[in-house]
Amino acid sequence: MTENNSKEITVRELVLKVHEWFVYLRSKWLLLILAGIVGVVLGYFYSAYKKPTYVAVSTFALEDSNGGGALGQYAGLASMIGVELGGGGNGGVFQGDNLIELYKSRKMIQEALLAENIFNGKKQSLINRYVEFNNLKAQWSNNPILKNLNFEPTNDPKLSRAQDSILGEVVKEVGKNNLVVTKPDKKLSILKVQVTSKDELFSKAFNDQIVKNVNEFYVSTKTKKSVQNVSILQHQTDSVKRALNGALSSVAALTDVNPNPNPSRLVLRVPSQKRQVDAQANTAILTELVKNLEMSKVSQRKEMPLIQMIDAPILPLQKVVTTKIKGMVIGGFIFIFLMAGFLITRRGLKSIIS
Repeated sequence: MTENNSKEITVRELVLKVHEWFVYLRSKWLLLILAGIVGVVLGYFYSAYKKPTYVAVSTFALEDSNGGGALGQYAGLASMIGVELGGGGNGGVFQGDNLIELYKSRKMIQEALLAENIFNGKKQSLINRYVEFNNLKAQWSNNPILKNLNFEPTNDPKLSRAQDSILGEVVKEVGKNNLVVTKPDKKLSILKVQVTSKDELFSKAFNDQIVKNVNEFYVSTKTKKSVQNVSILQHQTDSVKRALNGALSSVAALTDVNPNPNPSRLVLRVPSQKRQVDAQANTAILTELVKNLEMSKVSQRKEMPLIQMIDAPILPLQKVVTTKIKGMVIGGFIFIFLMAGFLITRRGLKSIIS
């Protein structure tokens, strides 16, 4: 009974304390109203001067054939009982959350920013477009190193120290504030890439460019081993084919030299027989190489992931505007909340000191 009574007293004290705070705040209604009015005014000016943002959204489906088929199903069943068959399950490195992180990597964002696009009939890099609509040049006007900085293509592909530093900061800002990559449904292999910025043309161009870069990088990485195998087999096949053609030409040449060899001199037949043996060996090797080459090409086609675009950004983009009423309501609510927190904190400190 003692524990129950103590718990009831604790809850009772809490309720009384909340009521006491409510009464205290009610007594300070004038300050709360003034704070609300200040918040409404600031919210109005904020919404009036805040520029709208434009949202570019791409969605695409990703199908990886490595995870399908009978082997993949058996591997999945075997993994449930702790047996690892290999080659059937996860479809490689860039799957699921890893593919999302690939979009957020500096390499992908930087390549997209350094790419060029046509803006209002003028070719311009995306990073220069970003610097332009964010008025960064005005902020750099007093810096002798940065005031003339640009990212126009030159004969030297290497970036200067200042360019690399600024580009790194822009990559961080874009990854944090402009680029959002999500998987709407965990069960489906559908990715959503969203780019939000104050410039409509930049949002669309950057969305298109980063989706293109990441998808191409993903496909080339997934098929890198099979492409190398096909290239090696193709080189070996061409080499053996050249050797076979040479052996056949030599046999024909030796036959032309000795069209009717003396039967009593068998030594005259030895060069021709050697070339015939070489031709037969190369024919057998070439047959196996051609078979392996065709099998490798089939395997390469099977490993090629299918990326199907579902939605792509189309102008005009979705425009996000903070209305004046919304800004006033949010501003008033925030300032009333902050004033109430300040009053309660000040009263609590006074009671502790006293």
